[in-house]
Amino acid sequence: MLEYLEYIDIRLFYHINHCVKNDFFDVLMPLARDKYTWIPLYALLSFLIIRKHKIKAVYVLGYALLSLVLADQISASIIKPLVGRVRPCNDTSLAQYVHNELVDCGSGFSFVSSHATNHFALAIYFIMVFSKPSNRFFIVLGFVLWAGLISFAQVYVGVHFPFDVIVGGILGSLIGYGAGWAERYTLCFRSGKLL
Repeated sequence: MLEYLEYIDIRLFYHINHCVKNDFFDVLMPLARDKYTWIPLYALLSFLIIRKHKIKAVYVLGYALLSLVLADQISASIIKPLVGRVRPCNDTSLAQYVHNELVDCGSGFSFVSSHATNHFALAIYFIMVFSKPSNRFFIVLGFVLWAGLISFAQVYVGVHFPFDVIVGGILGSLIGYGAGWAERYTLCFRSGKLL
């Protein structure tokens, strides 16, 4: 069963990394996965949280940071060393199938993708912070597309397999969801409101 899943993973990787390749994505995907690209978005989200929550923004931003730290540490410091899966761009058996001239491959392990874990943790957390019945569809769509784009870019540039980002996305979503509920509980507890 694991061999079959690995086969599917490699075939999906090849399709995304090789067959989908085009000049537009060659420019977009390295930018999408670059942490500096999203600094204006993080600044805007922080501003909106501070404007909405005033002094309680400390808790809201604190839980966002907590979800990011947990996602990063669990993915990079626990799971990656335990699994030890080689990145596709460092796998000599796949060298002929990988287009990796867009970014530096790095020396770390592949499973799970920390980019996917971190960004889905933030996406789900921010969905819980910002969504209301009136805007839920657009908030969910926006944040999921954002995290999905970053995750897809990891496969496109050749540094992760599809299952690395899928499992990372699931893990990050669980962490973000937990942080979202912890934030809600803390704000309700601090305000004296019943849950």
